[in-house]
Amino acid sequence: MPARTGKEYIAGLRDRPREVWIRGELVKDVTSHPYFRNGVQSVAALYDLQHDPEVGHEMTFASPSTGDQVGLSFMTPRTHEDLERRRNMMARWAWTSCGMMARTPDFLNVGLTAWAAASDYFAQNRPEFRENVLRYHEFIRENDVTLTHTLVNLQRSRSPSTVDNLTEQVALTVTKETDAGIVVRGSRILATLGPISDEIAVYPTRTHLIGDDAWRQAFSFSIPCDTPGLKFLCRESFDYDRSPFDHPLGSRFEEMDAVVFFDDVLVPWERVFLLGDPELCNNYSASTHALAHTGHQVTTRRVVKTEFVLGLLSLMAETLGSTQIPHVQERMGEVIVYLETMKALLRAAEADAEIDQWGVMCPAMAPFNASRGLFPTTIYPRLAEIVQQMGSSSLMALPAEADFDTPIAAEIERYMSTDSASAWDRAKLFHLAWDVACSAFGGRQILYERFFGGDPVRNTMMLYSNYDKEPSMARVQEFLDRSG
Repeated sequence: MPARTGKEYIAGLRDRPREVWIRGELVKDVTSHPYFRNGVQSVAALYDLQHDPEVGHEMTFASPSTGDQVGLSFMTPRTHEDLERRRNMMARWAWTSCGMMARTPDFLNVGLTAWAAASDYFAQNRPEFRENVLRYHEFIRENDVTLTHTLVNLQRSRSPSTVDNLTEQVALTVTKETDAGIVVRGSRILATLGPISDEIAVYPTRTHLIGDDAWRQAFSFSIPCDTPGLKFLCRESFDYDRSPFDHPLGSRFEEMDAVVFFDDVLVPWERVFLLGDPELCNNYSASTHALAHTGHQVTTRRVVKTEFVLGLLSLMAETLGSTQIPHVQERMGEVIVYLETMKALLRAAEADAEIDQWGVMCPAMAPFNASRGLFPTTIYPRLAEIVQQMGSSSLMALPAEADFDTPIAAEIERYMSTDSASAWDRAKLFHLAWDVACSAFGGRQILYERFFGGDPVRNTMMLYSNYDKEPSMARVQEFLDRSG
């Protein structure tokens, strides 16, 4: 089937109800429930873009199996031009949420496309796993499946190393193998978009390695979200069922995070990609270069998100008449530096892309590693802080949309308008700034970005361990050895 529409996405969720719990309630239908329905609509809008008369051709490509137009994020890039084309598509999707939805379907689409290109890697575990990966990639491409994933085991105690302490009491574990497939029991975090996805991919992450003795926790598979025994436990929703005026981001882009419980879940053999080999599970991301391709999507979204904050701050300064104040210009200049840095990292990764051993044009990892170290811990928390600093009291003096339909509406307009904006426009803009930097939605954005790529300390440890420092050391040693 060709790239699906938003209506088809919603129908799929409605036709296959899954077990979702939130605030003590079992959700009957995520497409109509007030905590989920707006997030569903936002994902649906992404799929509708694939059929937009003006931009649809930029969002799809011809399926190698059927010739139908399918989602471009399923394309295996073979040239630099392919990477650019894919990046433009991902940026268009990112702009629909101003970069605030981190788990749009393209993230996992590009990752699993890399798996399929490197399917021989999975054959090292069992020959049939190669065919499983190839068939699954074709399935999600031809059916435009919305995927979530869950990577990290809950732990009863933490390890200071990159190898997790796993116990069968809480970690997701293979309990038995049957003729039909494997049976798993345990828990995983964090399935963002999980309650409103079609399927969930389960595999280890590079920052939470599996010990050699943890072969029963070593696997990779994907199953439908309505699989019996699969349960999603959600955090509090940040969609308060308020208008887009009052909560312009939270009312639209609640992608929801969930803990996932697996209660003796049967995973059919055709959905198993790796099993019982810690080394292959620990190394799959680097060996298939999936991390480079998901890094391409992540960095594209981060560029969009940074540019969005720059635009927001610029409108705030113009509305308040503060564009000529030195410290405002200094902060705006700082944001521009962040934006150009992120754009340079993205461009460098594409410019230095090379064909890998699987015949895929693979973006360079070093710029993405720099982005992974810089954006979560430095750039995005600072962007939110600058929004707070520049917004100041205007972030607190915020009439709600309903206040403009009251007897005091005239006074609101008289006292809260500025030289360049009406009170309505000012309030609408600063509600957006509040949702970016001060609301529960905004707080989740900061926390989520901090740990989006895993534990920042572990990431830095791995960067230090894997980075080739010898050329730099050799240059210094050469200088020390000079005689004159």
